Amino acid sequence: MDALDSSTLRTEQPVRLHRPAPARPRAASPWTTDAVLALIESPFMALVQRAHAVHRAHFPEGDVELASLLSVKTGGCPEDCGYCPQSVHHDTGVKAGKLMALPEVLVAAQAAKDAGASRFCMGAAWRSPNDRDVEKVAELVRGVRGLGLETCATLGMLEPQQAERLAEAGLDFYNHNLDSAPDFYGDIIGTRDYQDRLDTLARVRDAGIRVCCGGIVGMGETRRQRAGLIAELAALDPAPESVPVNNLVRVEGTPLAGQAPLDPFEIVRVIAAARITMPAARVRLSAGRRELGDGIQALCFMAGANSIFYGDRLLVTGNPDVAADRALLARLDLPVAGAAAQEAAA
Repeated sequence: MDALDSSTLRTEQPVRLHRPAPARPRAASPWTTDAVLALIESPFMALVQRAHAVHRAHFPEGDVELASLLSVKTGGCPEDCGYCPQSVHHDTGVKAGKLMALPEVLVAAQAAKDAGASRFCMGAAWRSPNDRDVEKVAELVRGVRGLGLETCATLGMLEPQQAERLAEAGLDFYNHNLDSAPDFYGDIIGTRDYQDRLDTLARVRDAGIRVCCGGIVGMGETRRQRAGLIAELAALDPAPESVPVNNLVRVEGTPLAGQAPLDPFEIVRVIAAARITMPAARVRLSAGRRELGDGIQALCFMAGANSIFYGDRLLVTGNPDVAADRALLARLDLPVAGAAAQEAAA
């Protein structure tokens, strides 16, 4: 498909208004922003040791889940997220495409399974899908589950009946990140409110789908704001089963392209805080792993990360390749989660 200019994309991607959900009480979490900040500011080695002890208590096998992520519908998103190369507001060279057909997705899913992945995530660059889009994604979900993989989708904001339709199709997880603390959110996104994200998470929970929800660090936020993100995640009732921690990938053409890299030890601190505050979650070391290097990734695993996105691409940005990931896990003596993954690794 030829590249489309921004004005064309805005015409073809009208913003769909969402009805606000009724206010829901938040969990009475002991992890306030102040409490999480005190945790993050603990002496580094003590923090990592504490997080590792929590991690071993809840995941005694010490395995790492491999999840593969495919962009099933790329580009043309009307949102203005400052980090995202798929936004029509940013000139990044990403072309807008249509939703992939089932046979193409199944080929990619089978390849991911053959490489050892146990979860297959499908991402679509929508603000919110229409009901016809949801029906098509439901077909993808059924097909991927038929291969014996766990399924996850990230499609933007959902209405209650859309979440229910995905649940009926057998969707295991829905990803919808909070991205940041509430008091930093308006600095990076202007086309969606924080409450919109919380509403979609509530609808997904009500439909019986497990939640994958995390955020991005390194966007210029303060350490306190990183603590605020973790506090918001821990206050979800229940806490997310999967918590992706993304290190900002600075893509040319986005407003955050010139952002200075975050000290990688700060990322380790965030991973440790996520593990301690959400002990039963799979904490996923996600975007930006390539920039961290093997040593920092090893510290992240020590601090409680036990899931990674696995494969050559992460939506539209690069990711460490399969061979490098497998070699690193082998060097660290970290087993791979899932029977299919174990067979592929043998």
